[in-house]
Amino acid sequence: MHRFRRPLLFAAGWILTALGAIGMILPLMPGTIFLIMAGWCFSQSSPRFEAWLLGHPRLGPQVRRWRESGTIDRRVKLVACGSMLISFAILTRTSAPPIALWTAGLCLLAAGLYVASRPEP
Repeated sequence: MHRFRRPLLFAAGWILTALGAIGMILPLMPGTIFLIMAGWCFSQSSPRFEAWLLGHPRLGPQVRRWRESGTIDRRVKLVACGSMLISFAILTRTSAPPIALWTAGLCLLAAGLYVASRPEP
């Protein structure tokens, strides 16, 4: 398992970076959380790409701010919480079983409360 850890984290870092970049463009998809997770994956697998992500002019500032002070911009909080709310509203319009609705709802609520409770810079 250990020999696969680094390549898997490296691949996950790139997938999460791509999702984060997409989230920076699409208004209803949060990007910051994916970039924070990508930064962690790269910190465990590739210091070179961790440095690249942290130094990137568009992607790096939120990740650096999170690492340095644990803060999240108000705009990012609003987009993240709003995206979670819209996602849950869409899920309720599907034929998802009740257990899926409850599970998703509780997870999104916990994530939203965590994001909202983080200090702002």
